[in-house]
Amino acid sequence: MRTVFAGTPLFALPTLEALVKAGYDVPGVLTQPDRPAGRGRRLTPSAVKTRAGALGIPVYTPENGAEAEAVVRALGADVVVVVAYGLLLPPGLLDIPTHGCLNIHASLLPRWRGAAPIARAIEAGDTKTGVTIMRLDTGLDTGPMLARAAVAIAPCDTTETLADRLAHLGAETLMPVLDALREGRPVTEIAQPASGATYARKLRKDEGVIDWRRDAVALERQIRAFTPWPGVRAVIGGTSVKIGTAHAVDAPRPAEPGVVLEVRPDLVIATGQRALAVTSLQADNARMQPAQIFLQAHPLSVGNRVG
Repeated sequence: MRTVFAGTPLFALPTLEALVKAGYDVPGVLTQPDRPAGRGRRLTPSAVKTRAGALGIPVYTPENGAEAEAVVRALGADVVVVVAYGLLLPPGLLDIPTHGCLNIHASLLPRWRGAAPIARAIEAGDTKTGVTIMRLDTGLDTGPMLARAAVAIAPCDTTETLADRLAHLGAETLMPVLDALREGRPVTEIAQPASGATYARKLRKDEGVIDWRRDAVALERQIRAFTPWPGVRAVIGGTSVKIGTAHAVDAPRPAEPGVVLEVRPDLVIATGQRALAVTSLQADNARMQPAQIFLQAHPLSVGNRVG
């Protein structure tokens, strides 16, 4: 079964590697064009482009839907597997493969349709999430479901750690579906329920500015959800920092939001409700470090304010 793969970031690699390991004929990979990255803003290939090249698979970087459609048609795809491709596939492409286009979506649909399902699940305080294997249609993550698998969200999970688990779970959940299609066995498709749909809007950089007036639990979730990007930023000790890890604690005394309550053993800051214990942070042009190491160079006292 000729299986064209469309994906871009690290999240897509476990599925690409699973296809190759299982002996699927992958005649080509679609991925986004090279993008500027890093401090030097040099053009950098996607993780999928790099891995596909190492596997000896031809790589295509269509600039628009028409180019993508032409590539899939020329490759004679029986099925297209889509994992975090990052670009919308044109309606005309969806019907080209015999078995359509199958997508691994990182949520238990219909909850968290859209661009940032992992981060929004953490931000909302969900205790579980998962992956859904769905057939793409012309809607936004609205197609019928072929398989689902759930996983618990740990209290310490960040978008980075949870994405790693979901990437492997997605590959594991997809392969039995593909095997059934390849062997001509029936695959049950279930329409998404009309109720329970939520939208996971794309993350914006300006969402990473901390507001100490919010409650500590919400801030803890924000920090975990926005790790690694865009990060949650604050001004502590007169220095702009990205908060790495923190957790909600009971405030030792009443104080206005943004007031330092303790500096040892943790840096504890008052919030709108309870307090936030900051355990690691990163100054600009520096590495992430424990809060106590940071405070050696940027001393704070109880009663100081942070921004």
